[in-house]
Amino acid sequence: MNLLEALGKLYADYTGLPPATIVELPSSGSHRRYFRLAGEKKNMIGVSGTSVKENSAFMYMAAHFRSKGLPVPEVYCLSADRLFYLQEDLGDMLLFHAIEKGRWSCVFDEDERLLLRKTITMLPRIQVVGAEGFDFAQCYPQPAFDSRSILWDLNYFKYCFLKATGMDFQENRLEDDFGRMCETLLEDETSTFLYRDFQSRNVIIRDGEPYFIDFQGGRRGPVYYDVASFLWQAKASYPPALRESLLNDYIGALQQYMPVDGTNFRRRLRHFVLFRTLQVLGAYGFRGYFEKKPHFIQSIPYALDNLRELLAEDYPEYPYLSDVLRRLTELKQFSDERKKRMLTVKIVSFAYKKGIPNDPSGNGGGFVFDCRAINNPGKYERYNAFTGLDEPVVRFLEDDGEIVVFLKHVYTLVEASVKRYIERGFTHLMICFGCTGGQHRSVYCAQQLAEHLHARYDVKINLIHREQNTEYDFEPASRAHTE
Repeated sequence: MNLLEALGKLYADYTGLPPATIVELPSSGSHRRYFRLAGEKKNMIGVSGTSVKENSAFMYMAAHFRSKGLPVPEVYCLSADRLFYLQEDLGDMLLFHAIEKGRWSCVFDEDERLLLRKTITMLPRIQVVGAEGFDFAQCYPQPAFDSRSILWDLNYFKYCFLKATGMDFQENRLEDDFGRMCETLLEDETSTFLYRDFQSRNVIIRDGEPYFIDFQGGRRGPVYYDVASFLWQAKASYPPALRESLLNDYIGALQQYMPVDGTNFRRRLRHFVLFRTLQVLGAYGFRGYFEKKPHFIQSIPYALDNLRELLAEDYPEYPYLSDVLRRLTELKQFSDERKKRMLTVKIVSFAYKKGIPNDPSGNGGGFVFDCRAINNPGKYERYNAFTGLDEPVVRFLEDDGEIVVFLKHVYTLVEASVKRYIERGFTHLMICFGCTGGQHRSVYCAQQLAEHLHARYDVKINLIHREQNTEYDFEPASRAHTE
C-alpha cells in the first residue's frame, strides 16, 4: 500500500467514507509530509512521518496540551504501524504569511502587531501550564534540554555550516568556548516546557487567534530558548522597537506564573539568542548546502544579519567563538551578498540654474534641500576662489551659524529615512543640496551630511559635487548604529 492509499484508508476507517481529494501541502524543513484530505464529512490533515517515536511524541503532546485548554490541533487517529495520523485541519493562514506586509516593509500595522502580541503572550501558557503533569519521558529524541543536546546543536553548526564555508579555525579552542556556553545555558534549573521551534511558521491563525503546531521536538527546558526562537526568527524582520515591545509583553505574561527580574532575564536571554542563531545556521547549512534546498540558502543572509547585530555587544564569556563568528560574517561570500542588499545614499551638491540632478536609480529622486536662504559667501569677492570644502568658507558659514541650524533639521529628516530604508531593505536614497552656484553652501552641506551619515550608519555613500566635477565614495564603516 502506497502513502496516499494508507492515508485514504485511515480517513475512510475514521469517517466511514473515502476522501474525495488528497492534496499534498508545501513541505517544511523536516522529512514529514502533510496532506489535506477533503471529504463529505470534514477536512483533515494527514501526516506521514518517518519516525514512530516522533509520531508518538506528537500524539502524546497534542492530547496533553488539549487537556490543558491550549490551542493545538486535535489528533483523530493513528495508523496501526504508527507512521501515519490524521489531525484537525486549522486552515492555511500561517502567522508568517499573516504578517507578510510587515516582514517586507518592516512597518507592522496594528492588526499584525496584535497577532504577534497574542502569540507571544500565549507562550508562557504553553511553557508553564503545558508542563503541568507532563511526562517528559514521552519526548523525542531527548526528554530535556541538556549538555548533550546543546553540544549536538553547536556541532551541527560547526560541521554543517562553519566547515562548509572553508574558513580556517582552531577546533580545540572553539570546543572550549562551546563547553563554556553549555555551562552558561544550563545555569537555571527548570521544569517548564521548551517548544524548541517556536516561530511564526509554526503558528496558524484561525478566526484571528493563534494555534500551535509542530511541537513534537519539545522537551523540558528553560523559557529563554523559545523567546529567542520567536523574536529572532531570521526572516521575520522584526524592527528592534517591535522586538523590545513584544519581549515586554512576554515578560508581563510570564509574571502571571513566576517572578521575573527583567534585567536578569535579558542578560540570560542574549546567550540563548546566540545559541539559537548558531543552531539555525547549522540547520540552514545542512538543508541548504547538503540537501540543496534553496529556501534555506536564501535564509542565510538574514541569520547572519542577526549574528552581526548580536556581536555588536561583546560576549566576553566566549572570546574565541566571538572572534570566529566575526570573521565568519565578513567572509567574502557573505559580505558580497550583504553589500548587494546594503543601502547606498547618493548625496549631490548642485547649482539651481543648471537644474536639479536626475536620479539614476530609477526611484524618482529623494530629498532636495534649498540652501539659497542661507547667508551666501559668494557675495564676497575674497571667497570666489574657494568652495564649501575650504577652511575660509567653512569658517564663514559656521561663524554665521545659519547653516548649522539648517543642517540640524536636515539631519533629523534624513536620519529618519535612512533608518527606515535600512529596516525595509531599500538599496537607494538620493539627497540633493542646491544653491545659486553650486560652489559654497550646497557643497558644504553635502559634505557635512556625507561625513555625518558615514560616522553613524553602515551604508555606502556616493558624494558628488556636480558643479565642481568631483566625486567621492565612502565605504561602509561596518558599525552598528546606537541611539
